Amino acid sequence: MNISFPLGFVMGQSPMELFVHGGWIMWPILLVSFVAVTAVIERVIFMMTEASRRQPAVVEQMLEKVENGDSDGAVKIGSGSKDYVAKVLVYALTHKDHSLSNAFTRAANQELNRFQRGIAVLDTCITISPLLGLLGTVLGMMNTFGALGDGDIAANAGKITGGVGEALIATAAGLFIAILGLLPYNILNARVEEARHNITDAANALELTMKKEAASRA
Repeated sequence: MNISFPLGFVMGQSPMELFVHGGWIMWPILLVSFVAVTAVIERVIFMMTEASRRQPAVVEQMLEKVENGDSDGAVKIGSGSKDYVAKVLVYALTHKDHSLSNAFTRAANQELNRFQRGIAVLDTCITISPLLGLLGTVLGMMNTFGALGDGDIAANAGKITGGVGEALIATAAGLFIAILGLLPYNILNARVEEARHNITDAANALELTMKKEAASRA
C-alpha cells in the first residue's frame, strides 16, 4: 500500500478500491449488508402483496351480517378473502361459541407474526454493522500503532497511513449500512403498527356489532 492512499481516499475511490483498502473486516460487513438488503426486499414484497389483498368492503359486509344476526353468512363472505383482517374475523366468528376474545387474539397474533418476520433480522443488521465498523477501526489503529512501534516512521509511512485509512473505511462502511437500514426498518415497523391498528379496530367493531345485535334481540 503506497503513501498516496489517504489522499486518494479523500479525493474519492471506486467501491472496489475502498473494499480492498478496508481490510478483511469488509467481508463480514458485506455479508451483513447482503442480509439486510435481502430482508428489506422480502419484507417490501410481502407488504405490497398484503396491501393488494386488502378488502375493506368485505370486512364491512361481514360486520353487517353479524349485526343482522347472520354470523354464518359473515364467515361465508370472509372465507374467500385473502385480507388479513377478514381472516382474523373468520377465525374469531368460527370459534365464538367457545371464546371469542381468545380466538380473536390467537388469529391476530398469527397474522401479526407474519408481518413481523424478517424485521428482527434487519434490526440485527442495523445494530451489528456499526459494531463491525468499530472493530475494523480498532484493527486499523492496531496496525498503525504496530507500524509506529517499528521505530522508522518514514520507512513505515505507508503502513501507518494504510492503517488509518483501513480504520476510516471500516467505520464509514458500518455506519453507511446502519443509516441506510434505518429508513426501511422504520417504514416496515410503521406498516406492522398499521396492521395492528386495523386488526384492533376490527376487533372493537366486531364486539360493538355483536353487542348491538344482542341488544336488538333483547
